[in-house]
Amino acid sequence: MISDRLSAVTTRFETMKPRVYIETFGCQMNVADTERAATGLRSSGYDLCDSVDEADVVLLNTCSVREKAERKVYTRIGEVRAARSGKQDVLVGVMGCVAQLEGASVFDHAPSVDMVIGTRATDRIPLLIERARGGERKLLDLDERGETDSWDVSPAERHSPHVAFIPIIEGCNKFCSFCIVPYSRGRERSRPASEIVAEVKNLQALGYKEIQLIGQNVNSYRPRVDDGLEGFKGATPFCRLLRAVAATGMPRIKFTTSFPRDFHPDIVTAIDENPNLCDWIHLPVQSGSDRILKLMRRGHTRNDYWQRIERIKSSSRRLALTSDIIVGFPGETDEDFCQTLDLVRQCEYDSIYIFKYSKRAGTPAANFTDTVPEKEKTARFLALEEAQRKTQERIYRSYVGRTLQVLVEKQSTRSEHDLSGHSTCNKVVNFAGDRSLEGEIVNVTVTAAKTNSLYGALVNRSAVE
Repeated sequence: MISDRLSAVTTRFETMKPRVYIETFGCQMNVADTERAATGLRSSGYDLCDSVDEADVVLLNTCSVREKAERKVYTRIGEVRAARSGKQDVLVGVMGCVAQLEGASVFDHAPSVDMVIGTRATDRIPLLIERARGGERKLLDLDERGETDSWDVSPAERHSPHVAFIPIIEGCNKFCSFCIVPYSRGRERSRPASEIVAEVKNLQALGYKEIQLIGQNVNSYRPRVDDGLEGFKGATPFCRLLRAVAATGMPRIKFTTSFPRDFHPDIVTAIDENPNLCDWIHLPVQSGSDRILKLMRRGHTRNDYWQRIERIKSSSRRLALTSDIIVGFPGETDEDFCQTLDLVRQCEYDSIYIFKYSKRAGTPAANFTDTVPEKEKTARFLALEEAQRKTQERIYRSYVGRTLQVLVEKQSTRSEHDLSGHSTCNKVVNFAGDRSLEGEIVNVTVTAAKTNSLYGALVNRSAVE
């Protein structure tokens, strides 16, 4: 009897699925990919855990937008192996953009890696793990996404119980000279609108209060068929999709990132006509110099961009505006940088993300002569940061005394007595309150402006549920 029980326990142990830990680097698309990977793993019987120490399989979902991010991955692989020293049965997989770009060379850089999983292989991760557990090593999957691959995400795997990311388009056709995304994510591929709308309705039924439509270039959305967009007006499919999603009644809808060349005026019209389309637009310009924009292959001029900004600023609402800027691009002169500085002041951004140019192997710009010394890149970064700081301080101060609708997301990391959430204009807002408010949309009157956030006092619970 005892031997039978031991045999049964042994058999059960041998057939148990391993515990998987996924660590995510980079953008919202990577977060969404991790959510989908976790959903597929859980449905295949795997247990997801919260730390490297507990895991039998460690997956690093990687970012390659900047060289520093890529180097960080290899450092992290070494840290994972060091933390699990003596436990050689631990499987390590690299997924995401570094995996797609580097392919088999990942094994050369990090011989301890067992699996390299490309950006379109998310649904095949359970099978790859099974093969690795069966003794196969140096598994490589850089193949295309299958036609039947699922975009479904279990609520249990969402990064938040209140805010959900919904990828509507993946890949990029723009081929800006500095950008690696078209090579790591492939060509643009849009999901059917009917599928997206159904996902929004399902999330609303589950109690989500905000969805964010995401993609490398969301406003480049071009589905193969108009299924789900019939009856919604707009000059572009993306505008019609915004209207279709707004019609679901989801309380808050945001979208990022938009590409200037594809930013049609009807997007602002749709926002004006639908209160649940939030008042925030992220529109990366990268440079204020036409000469540098041409070298970057952005496909727009400074004036083209400014015309779009004027349309945004003519909205019936005050739309928060954010952007990305690269300083020190090869060939950028002092005059080019001054033009960027001037445009940033002219646009009056709520915030900007500033990056010092770094070469990305495989991009056209990698063949350009890097004419800007690192010291000068740093000086330009700091000058732009200072100019933006003054504008941002003024904008944030203008919110003092105003009442904002805030989606309460979590307890503040700085005070156990405060809650933290985001406004419709995508500002972080902190205020005193108890955790029973988490997941609700409340009215908060702003009492103070901080460097990158607002502080306020709770007025009442919003009627929006």
